[in-house]
Amino acid sequence: MTKLPISLVIITFNEEAHIERCIRSCPFVDDVVVVDSFSTDRTVEIATKMGARVFNEKWKGFGPQKAFATAQAKNPWILSLDADEALSPELAAEIIAKFSGLDPEAGFLVPRRSYYLGRWINHGGWYPDYQLRMFNKDKSQWNSAALHEKVEVKRQLKFQHDLHHWVFDDVADQVQTNNRYSSLGAQGLADKGRRFSYFNLLTKPATKFVETYFFKAGILDGLPGFLISVSAAYSVFLKWAKLWEIERVQKRS
Repeated sequence: MTKLPISLVIITFNEEAHIERCIRSCPFVDDVVVVDSFSTDRTVEIATKMGARVFNEKWKGFGPQKAFATAQAKNPWILSLDADEALSPELAAEIIAKFSGLDPEAGFLVPRRSYYLGRWINHGGWYPDYQLRMFNKDKSQWNSAALHEKVEVKRQLKFQHDLHHWVFDDVADQVQTNNRYSSLGAQGLADKGRRFSYFNLLTKPATKFVETYFFKAGILDGLPGFLISVSAAYSVFLKWAKLWEIERVQKRS
């Protein structure tokens, strides 16, 4: 296959179950950069075997970590994937076909379809779940957000075909992820000057469940859809509970 001047950029920590699939889905790139936060599994070994240039870097938060990884790329065009993502064959073919005419000032969104609990999830806000995954680093840059990082671009365009996402290994992994992300979310609220309120603690989790399960049709995804909506509501509850905890600690210090 003819290689294109595109750098595939991935940040990792203990992603041995996913990293090979991610890299293998992008056979047309001529540069693969993996920035690893000192994994304790075989992530680095597998990535190196797959031809990636691997850099070890202490975790800085999502935005800064991805900015560092992008800076290591040899090419201006960046294809930035999470390790648990992979291009569908259709999306890979679309990128190849359209590459020569891509607007360097645009960031390119892809519809992301997630696989969880034995099925592809099509509702509940999980699909199409557009993610910006391709951009030109000479014209765009990552922001510094520790969570919900994004590439700052002049305009956004869309690819048509799906990016595949293996979102959680199991329910336990989802619980652990919700715990981690709710901590980052709570700190983000605190940093913005948001204050804890009992009203938000009581109403926002319920609102999130109704939004994802009914209005966004999570009910159509069967029991997995119900579990996802309950988990989303619980994550919101944790975020506001942890904001209360942060404020309580600050008052005592």
